[in-house]
Amino acid sequence: MSLSLAARHTGATVLLQNTELKIVWALNVPSLWKTSLLGAYDGDYLPASEAARLTELKHRALEDGQPSFCELQITSPVAHWFNVWIDPLRNEEGLVQTIATTMVDVTEQKQRERALHMLLREVSHRSKNLLAIIQSIASQTGRFSTSIDGFLNRFRGRLQSIAASQDLVTLSNWRGAQLRDLVANQVERYLPTGKSRIDFAGPDLHLNPNAALHIGLALHELGANSLSYGALGQADGRVDIVSEIISEEAGERSLNLLWQEDVPMAEFDGIEKRFGTLTLERVVPASLRGHATLVMSEGELRYELTVPLSTID
Repeated sequence: MSLSLAARHTGATVLLQNTELKIVWALNVPSLWKTSLLGAYDGDYLPASEAARLTELKHRALEDGQPSFCELQITSPVAHWFNVWIDPLRNEEGLVQTIATTMVDVTEQKQRERALHMLLREVSHRSKNLLAIIQSIASQTGRFSTSIDGFLNRFRGRLQSIAASQDLVTLSNWRGAQLRDLVANQVERYLPTGKSRIDFAGPDLHLNPNAALHIGLALHELGANSLSYGALGQADGRVDIVSEIISEEAGERSLNLLWQEDVPMAEFDGIEKRFGTLTLERVVPASLRGHATLVMSEGELRYELTVPLSTID
């Protein structure tokens, strides 16, 4: 009775086999096998490959009297893993006459290990992508900076942008971020009067992690420029952000994101092409297989980003 309770509480299956490896006693047989294994051989309840492996180990135990251990994997009808201990039992004369097999189902542990392994691979993959983005930002920021202080100021802002987007992605268990949350995360948090300065319209799409990082970077550049030179730097300035799902010529559905604001044109006099515009017109759209335009004319700044839905879902 005590052995039966111990086997049930630990989930262990215990089999006793004679020298012909016929099962003469079985305890706590898993439900994936027939309830009674008495009189059966390993090949009667296990896949052929696994049965052959166990049978070989048991023949060896009968010959040398040494215990052994192995892992058993059964993939049909569903995947199961077992830790298996094979122990030869001797009679009073010291001869091996019985083989005791103890099996413990470790399926849940294996599934957790696989899930953890996949998660670690995903974290490694995303970390490498993030480092590549940071390396690109550092290179381009340095290329278009005229002083160390200027470089540090702009590079710090871009790193903060990536970190803020990454926070949203992490909070969603790496699933991504909502577009509306990204606007608040990248632009509105810097405004003393809050959301009243930003008008957002259109569908609030979910963005995958890569799209969240790159569109977040575009919103940061637009917001930083607007605070320095544009509408958000004016007491009553406003920005319109409109998202729209469109069908392009190839029939692919895309997100069209429009940023529009009124800006005194004098603020743009003498501004050369720099990383801010390179990010908006080249880096972000290229990373999402899209295209973008940035137009500054007649007192208006208009940025339009179009990316396939397949790259942001």
